[in-house]
Amino acid sequence: MPRETPFHERTRALCETYRWKDWSGYHAACSYGLSPDREYNAIRQGAAMIDVTPLFKYDISGPDAGAFLARLLVRDVRKLKPGRMSYLCWCDADGKVIDDGTCARLSEETYRLTSAAPAMHWLHRHARAFDVAIRDCSDSIAALALQGPTSRELLRQVCDADMDALRFFGLTETTFAGGGKGWLSRTGYTGDLGYELWVDNDNALGLYDALLDTGKDYGAVPVGLDALDISRVEAGFILRGIDYIGANDAMIDAQKSSPFELGLGWTVKLNREETFIGKDALTREKNSGSRWALVGLDIDWLALEALYAHHDLPTQVPHCAWRSGIPIYHDGRQVGRATSGSWSPMLKKNLALATVEQNAAAPGTELLIEWTVEWSREMVPATVIKTPFFDPERKRA
Repeated sequence: MPRETPFHERTRALCETYRWKDWSGYHAACSYGLSPDREYNAIRQGAAMIDVTPLFKYDISGPDAGAFLARLLVRDVRKLKPGRMSYLCWCDADGKVIDDGTCARLSEETYRLTSAAPAMHWLHRHARAFDVAIRDCSDSIAALALQGPTSRELLRQVCDADMDALRFFGLTETTFAGGGKGWLSRTGYTGDLGYELWVDNDNALGLYDALLDTGKDYGAVPVGLDALDISRVEAGFILRGIDYIGANDAMIDAQKSSPFELGLGWTVKLNREETFIGKDALTREKNSGSRWALVGLDIDWLALEALYAHHDLPTQVPHCAWRSGIPIYHDGRQVGRATSGSWSPMLKKNLALATVEQNAAAPGTELLIEWTVEWSREMVPATVIKTPFFDPERKRA
């Protein structure tokens, strides 16, 4: 049975729908209201409070902490200065992605790694030759994402951090009103201006109450995973288990993906002397090219209207983001699959993320996506476009 996060005493009372899902063994609210619209609007126009405690969190410390993580990760995190963090991934020996997450440098000899799936076994498996200590703090640290254009001004009222000095992908130790000491990072999973707050479990409720109380003037509301899913599609962010299968979970090689195939090639740093797990395989792929590519799709709205009109129905799109494999075609044959998508309230477009063959991945390429109406499988045009679909200047400001 799923456990309760340290914020659950508050989120349970606020969740009017009683719609919860299991996220890594925790209760996670899908939607607090009957529709995700208000919560989505908080992400894009106010301040969204999202409980992200179920993320796995590992503190790696010791004289060899940097060298150890540089061996495991596709980036050399020794180049991070204390108070900086990076998004990245890690691979198996064949260069296939096991997971993606963030790595923060808390001090000279201490790093914090977050992941979507458990990583303790993987970390210990490769730690024998290094002088490091690995602590699983997943269950002892509560994490709350505060996302949206008013989030910075709200945080000025509830913490003592220098908000103007905290740059994109920076982090700082701070004291929160009602929440004691903790860490504040300039990160998030919405593609908007946003932060993530990390506190000990005992300080979680005090922090939540302070944000709710002060946040009334900043449009702060609790937000569930339905609205988060819409925003992450708009941002072009992939989701493990949906847009790719972790290499350790794949049943066959065809289910595995490399960073280059997932649009994460920019995180891979091959030009360093030291080796890292998967470097040789990734170097070969970089030189020879990848078979697959992750692309964004703009699904033709007029074609959808015509398709539904043919069945005497109004045009319909899911009110939440969808997560399913939908075939993609080009020149009369299947060339890939769409893995997640959503109607974008901000852009007024029907968007999807898809993995397709390289010869069908160029922006502007006209593809066909399968679309079912009244149990009849049809095709509608979808144009390859660059991601992120939504990329406001305030995200990095």
